[in-house]
Formats: sequence, C-alpha cells, structure tokens
Amino acid sequence: MNSIDSALVAARAQFAITISFHIVLAALTIGLANFLMVLEALWLWRGRKIYLDVYLYWLKVFALNVAVGTASGLILEYQFGLNWSRLSTQAGDILGPLMFYEVLAAFFLEAGFLGIMLFGLKKVGPRLHFFSTCAVAVGSLISAFWILAANSWMQTPAGYTIGADGRFIADDWWAIIFNPSFPYRLVHMTLAAFLGTATLVAGISAWQLLGQSQNSRTRLQFSMALWMVVAFSPLQMIVGDLHGQHSLKVQPQKVAAIEGSWTRPAEGEGEPLRVFAIPDMVEQRNFWELAIPRIGSLYLHHDLTSTIAALDEFPIDEIPPVPVVFFAFRVMVGFGLLMTGMGLVSLVLRWRRRLYSARWMFKGCVLMAPAGFLAMLSGWVVTEVGRQPFTIFALLRTSDSLSSVSRHQVIHSTWIILVFYLLIFGIGFWVLIRTLREPPGEDEVGPQPSLADETDRS
Repeated sequence: MNSIDSALVAARAQFAITISFHIVLAALTIGLANFLMVLEALWLWRGRKIYLDVYLYWLKVFALNVAVGTASGLILEYQFGLNWSRLSTQAGDILGPLMFYEVLAAFFLEAGFLGIMLFGLKKVGPRLHFFSTCAVAVGSLISAFWILAANSWMQTPAGYTIGADGRFIADDWWAIIFNPSFPYRLVHMTLAAFLGTATLVAGISAWQLLGQSQNSRTRLQFSMALWMVVAFSPLQMIVGDLHGQHSLKVQPQKVAAIEGSWTRPAEGEGEPLRVFAIPDMVEQRNFWELAIPRIGSLYLHHDLTSTIAALDEFPIDEIPPVPVVFFAFRVMVGFGLLMTGMGLVSLVLRWRRRLYSARWMFKGCVLMAPAGFLAMLSGWVVTEVGRQPFTIFALLRTSDSLSSVSRHQVIHSTWIILVFYLLIFGIGFWVLIRTLREPPGEDEVGPQPSLADETDRS
C-alpha cells in the first residue's frame, strides 16, 4: 500500500469514528426533542402532572445529550477542511450553503429556544414554554433536513454543472435539495432516530421497573416508548423497501454488494436470498453461502423470477467493499426484525394485562436498549461504504477528495480526537448513569405554574 492509499484509509477511518459518535447523539437529540414535545402537549391537554414529571426528568438527559453532541459535532465539521479539502474545493459551492443552513437551524432555532426550554417554565408560562419545546423539536428536524440534503446530493447528484476547473456549480437549487434519493433518506433517517430513542427509553425504563415496578411515571415512559416501537418499526420496513427499490435504480452496484451477488442467475431462476455468506473480493465469489432460492426476487422486484445486475457487470474499481456492506445490511435488518418482534410482544402483553408484571420482558427490553441505534449505525455503514469508491457518486472519487496529508498526520490527529472523545463521552456517560439511576419522581425541580396560574396573570 502506497502512502496516498494509507493516508486515505486513515482519513476514512477517522471520519468513520467521529461520525459514529456524533450520529447517535444527533439522532437522540431528534428523538428526545420530539418525545418531550409530545409529553408537554399531553400535560397541557390533559392537565395531569405525571406528564410534566416525566418531561422534566428526560429534559435533563436531553440537555446533557445536546452538550456532548455539540462538542462532537464541531470536530466532525473541521475534518472537511483538514482531511477532505479537495472535496470542499470541488463541491464547496453546493455543500457549503447546505451546511450553512444546517448550522443556522441548529444554533439559531434550537439553541435560541433551548434556554427557555431548560430554565423558563416558571418564568414564561406553560404555553410559551411549550412553543419553545416545539421550536427545538422542529429545529432538530430542520437540521436533519439540511444534513440529509447534502448527503443525499452526494449519493444522487442533481441540479449542477461542472466548470472548466472541475468544480461543481449550483444550477438548480430545488433539484439539488430535493435530489432523487433525498425523500427516502429523510424519512428513513427520521424514523431511525425515533426508533433508536424509543428502544433506549424503553430499555432504561425497563431497567428502572426491575427495581420499582409500581412507579407510575416509569410505567408511563415505558408504555409510550413501546407504542413508538409498535408504530414506527413496521413503517420503517415499508420505507426501507421503497428506499431499496430506488437504490436499485440509481446505485445498482450497492444493491449487488448488499445481496452478495457476484454473477447474475440464469433467466427464470430468480435472485436468491443469501442469509449468510463470506464474500471474497479477490476470488470474486462467496464462501459458506446459505441461500434461499427466489426470495431475493420477492423483496427486490416483488416477483419470483427477476434478477439484478451482478457485481461482475461493473468495473472492478467501481464496486464497494462487498463484505462490509453485506454484513452491515444484515445486522441492520436483524435488529429491525427484533424491534418489530419487541413491539408485537408488547401488544400481546398489553392485551393480557401483563405489560408491567412480565420481568422477562423488562430484561429483554434492557438488552434491546441500544438496538435502534445499532441498526441505524449499520444502515449508515451500508449507505456510506456502499457509495465507495466515490464521495460524489460516479463523479468524484474518494481518493481525489483527500487533502495533501500524510498517514502519520491523520493518525496523530485521530488519537487526539479519541482522547477528547473518551474524556467528553466518559464524563457524559458518568453523569447520564447518575441521572438515570433513580426513576422519575414527583416535583423534579420544585412546584411548577399551572394553566390556571397563567390565566390569572393574564
């Protein structure tokens, strides 16, 4: 491996580390912000203080998550200038404005109302405070909107022209923002954030119920989290199917890598479902393959005979690392099926009135706590590694996006980032465990104003 290749691998590894830390926190911000919005809305609607108590409990977790997430996000942004300056130079006219609007939403809308959300309930009244919670929740979704618009454009570029110097120039901003893959990715990622938050809240609540099974506030958050799993896990499967159908049209080699399909089956045989295999990039074949005939055609084309373009139909230097994509996709689907099963089991237990007495369910939910975020990370690996060897699909190679940096420079900066992350995340995790050790109780931060109080003041 030459010096350029080794520097490229090091830079990609650094970006993978930083994005893996940050994406979980960003998704948890989206999920918790909307969870808090629903809790406060229920308090205002029904007037039951139990919703406010749970809101105030998770508000502390949300504040901690935002603080740690902001620190990790700043490091992530700097890498575009440090390690990927050629990408920034070539596509900065398009990616720069999209990233700017994300910062605008995150720091002006989210951060602007975050202070009121955290400290203003006794000062501004319930209705204005609820508006602030809604603003933060909407701001988190707007932030995701712009980030996914930028990422989706790199996957399915549209609305651009290429100048004489090779730079991408914005030609149609509507086409750039609403590029072909953007709607699928936006919905898929938003649902992933909700599911990740739901399994985490359900797992933490189950852990608390193992110690205090009669706590009504813990029961409430446990129940709400499981309802989210019931509602969103089947919907995510439908969106994932639509996303896969679209990827088959615009990124066929990614789908071929997902399926581990090295050669196209004979006409009429259909595409098999490869449950397990060990893809070999050198031999260009699978070892230890366990496949079910025709089932791949069923979910890829919704019939039993169609096939997909195989990997041997593409130039060898334009196919992604097949083993990584192949296994990451199966991890994502596996966790997705487990979450769907978790939701179905919860429905059965509700029907039998045993949801709060089945300790085996509590233990299962504790084990499933990270499932949503692990599925999301696996899906992100499929998306990003499946795009290789390009940063801007089929137009700009990853090797041509790298800055003039050496492998040693990247490795040294990676160690610095890891030390910083371990410090920040270590402190954050310690505070989180101390916060979650006790389940939510009444009057988390003292007496709060009622709706009647606000009416009297007006």
